Parts: sequence; structure tokens; C-alpha cells
Amino acid sequence: MRQPNRLAFAFYFSSMFFLSGCAAVGLTLFGVGAGVTTGTSVAYTLDGIAYRTFTASLPQVESATRTALDHMGITIEATSKIDQGKAIRAVSNDREIEIELEMVSPKTTRIRTVAKQGIFFKDRATATEIIIQTEKVLGVS
Repeated sequence: MRQPNRLAFAFYFSSMFFLSGCAAVGLTLFGVGAGVTTGTSVAYTLDGIAYRTFTASLPQVESATRTALDHMGITIEATSKIDQGKAIRAVSNDREIEIELEMVSPKTTRIRTVAKQGIFFKDRATATEIIIQTEKVLGVS
């Protein structure tokens, strides 16, 4: 009977450590696709930023976003003008929320939301919920 090759064993054993990260990447990519396939129409970047484009003017989306934040009990701290739209900074208990409204055309606006909890953690669920509530206020589905 032949003995197993020690070099092959070492290779297979050490490769487990390198391949373990692939599962996390695969699950992240699955989560990105799941948002679109479940009907939320919200897209994500891999670092927790949620975004969606509405067929509505910038003033309509801004008004709907303010109403949604109010319904959610999130306080608006500041608004500012950016190159192609508006930026809204808001806070809740332990999250800092950044919202950018970008005018794509006079009748189309893109919303981008980030909910930060601390330095490293981004709360994708809260960012998504802001977009979903904005969508409800706009009456879009």
C-alpha cells in the first residue's frame, strides 16, 4: 500500500486557509443579487452603500426623503448643495446617515444612502429601509 505524499497533504491543508475567504465573497455577492431579485429594486455596493434611481424630479425625491426620515424618527442635521443635487446628513440613536440625491435628468433622481454605525460598520438594512420608505412616500413600486 502506498503512503500519502506529505507535500500534497501540506498543500491541501494550507489551501483551506486561503479558500475560506471565498465563501464570504460568494455570500456577499449573493446578498447583492438577492436585493434585486426579491423586488426591492435597491442596489448595493460591496461596502454597504444602497442606491436606487427614481423617475421623479429632485424636489419630489427630496420631499419624499424628508417625509420618510420623519416617519422613521430620524433627525435631519444638515443639508447642502452638491454638484448635481443635494446632500442630507441625519442621525438616529447611534447611526450617522448620509444621503445624496443626484439629478440624473429633470425627471430622474438617484438616491444614495449610507448608514454608519461607528467607524467600520455600515448598516445596509437601515440604508435600504430609507430608500424603501422614500419609495412608499413617492407612491412608486
